[in-house]
Amino acid sequence: MTKQEKVQFVIDTLQEKYPEIPVPLDHKDPFTLLVAVLLSAQCTDVRVNKITPLLFAKADNPFDMVKMTVEEIKEIIRPCGLSPMKSKGIYGLSKILIEKYDGEVPKTFEALEELPAVGHKTAGVVLSQAFGIPAFPVDTHILRLMYRWNLSNGKSVAQTEKDAKRLFPKELWNDLHLQIIWYGREYSPARGWDLDKDIITKTVGRKTVLDDYYKTKKTP
Repeated sequence: MTKQEKVQFVIDTLQEKYPEIPVPLDHKDPFTLLVAVLLSAQCTDVRVNKITPLLFAKADNPFDMVKMTVEEIKEIIRPCGLSPMKSKGIYGLSKILIEKYDGEVPKTFEALEELPAVGHKTAGVVLSQAFGIPAFPVDTHILRLMYRWNLSNGKSVAQTEKDAKRLFPKELWNDLHLQIIWYGREYSPARGWDLDKDIITKTVGRKTVLDDYYKTKKTP
């Protein structure tokens, strides 16, 4: 299989498995998505989806958010972890959105990455899922799978993003980044991985990854 054929196999398999792509984080607009993505750092989407309704019941827009104190925000989001940093970030970015953008979430990487507690990945998720702007945010699942599939060396998030953007057609980026995340959770997890269920890695996987897998399976 050439690299191009492997890429096409990945695309075809993902589209077959996920023709309808659910968005992992519950939200109703760009602001609530931005806050949800910020909360998801080192926290599961399931937990974030339990906490955001409590937060958004009090403040689902920047104007209401700044009426709360950082301490009040922190108390609500505590179960998501990193609450001191995240609460300051949510309050701080709400303030900036009001002062600089009339309460609207901006639509560029540069503007988003200038907001407190918003990194490149968070900006990418907001651009792709809230605005439909092509981006390829790389999370741990994408980092792991791009390496397993021998489509990137897995050395860094930045390199993996660059490789993904080079290999996959731009018009598919927004779908693919979600499809790969769902596939990684369902068929190619970091722990408890069953290669027989992981058709993509079994077909196009990096030789060393497959060899290591079979070695550990043989070890009693």
